[in-house]
Amino acid sequence: MSGSDVGGYAVLTDAMAAELESRLHGRIIRPDDPDYDEARSVYNRMIDRRPALIARPAGTADVVACVAFALGHDLQVSVRGGGHSVAGRAVCDDGLVIDLSDMNAVHVDPVHRVARAQGGATFAALDHETCAFGLAAVGGVVSTTGIAGLTLGGGIGWLQSKYGLTCDNVLLAEVVTADARVVKASATENEDLFWGLRGGGGNFGIVTWFEYRLHPIPDQILAGPLLYDGDKASELLRWYGDWTKAEPDEITSFMVFLNAPAWPILPERLHGKPMVGLAVAYCGSLKDAERAYQPIRQAAEAELDLIEPVPYTKLQTMSDYDWRPGRLNYWKPSFLQPMSEGLADTIVENVGCFVPPDLGDESADVIPAQPTNCFEIGYMGGATRRVGENDTAYSRRDADYLINVTSVWEKPEESERMIAWAQKFSKALRPFEVGGGYVNYFSSDEGDERVRATYGPEKYARLAALKQKYDPTNFFRLNPNVKPSDG
Repeated sequence: MSGSDVGGYAVLTDAMAAELESRLHGRIIRPDDPDYDEARSVYNRMIDRRPALIARPAGTADVVACVAFALGHDLQVSVRGGGHSVAGRAVCDDGLVIDLSDMNAVHVDPVHRVARAQGGATFAALDHETCAFGLAAVGGVVSTTGIAGLTLGGGIGWLQSKYGLTCDNVLLAEVVTADARVVKASATENEDLFWGLRGGGGNFGIVTWFEYRLHPIPDQILAGPLLYDGDKASELLRWYGDWTKAEPDEITSFMVFLNAPAWPILPERLHGKPMVGLAVAYCGSLKDAERAYQPIRQAAEAELDLIEPVPYTKLQTMSDYDWRPGRLNYWKPSFLQPMSEGLADTIVENVGCFVPPDLGDESADVIPAQPTNCFEIGYMGGATRRVGENDTAYSRRDADYLINVTSVWEKPEESERMIAWAQKFSKALRPFEVGGGYVNYFSSDEGDERVRATYGPEKYARLAALKQKYDPTNFFRLNPNVKPSDG
């Protein structure tokens, strides 16, 4: 490693790498190390960046040392938790990756219902410890997701309707700031930073420890998907819009539009055909769950009903295969207003996977989807809406739905087609937006305008002032970035 400057940043030399290594109890990974390629890879295979050095801190003191080192040598820095961000901002070219994956300890206090977890832990690790006591933190929907990125961006998951977002259940955060200080943020200490960390993304520092409020969960949760013929798409969307208005807090639901996988459990006649899935989870007794699901089963005849009692740890892994790493991903999220005739019609017209591939061509108005094209819509009701809009940095509490248009594919030569499908679909949804999208789902091409639209002018100004206080040089910039403001 040698050189002078790249893109305004200094370039790491071998001597500098040796200097950092001498400061750490953890390890560093160099480009010529055998595990370098694995260490630089992230969830989205579209991301192919080559950092000059990857540091794996053993604890908070190592994180402080990494930040101080980067400041002293004017290095570009990225921060990696679980590496699940579709934008791939966990890695940078030529600079230093601060990889928290070795900082994954979890401690549970079952008496006070609090979990303390390091910033590199995944939800699989957190769930494993908390569920041993019949408790759970509010997590996501994929167990391999890192707790830090999901929490800082908001945190959408199976318990959200009952207990709110992940960020709503944070009690305290230990943070290494952009000037290499360690501070704590809570409702009684550095309250402004605590506000910004809950939805403001990784703009304000590296969280080395979180404390979460835990909640009791039943031994078994009645959950799973129902799959319907794609011909019922319009009917089901309109029904979903009505049903979710009365959906009890115990139910969290997501509707998914996809081409049917070739599962042995599915009739062969459905393989590869457009389908609608409704995934639900009920956080309560099995008896109450069965009663609550009756309107679903009466709404339309499902081709397949896979709802069953499962422990929460299994529920958290049910989507792991569908959202496995190593494929190419492009996502376009939007927060939307209540379901209307116009919105339902727009979804059905643009969803793409309802155009059979053998009937389409490259010039078609609606691009025929590959089997991995997907569109999901989740209801953002219950406890998520009972937190005040200005109580946390997370925005758009007034949105009824979060929609994510996702393209996931295997072959690089399909990239242009798959990205175009998602962009066209997303553009068609813009008239129905309440503003912006969920920052944790942003792809790398979502710019400043989209970030501002997500937070709105007043909240963005508050975040910019907070950024000026804690990170005036925009040291932490590889994120849905809020620019520092001196106003």
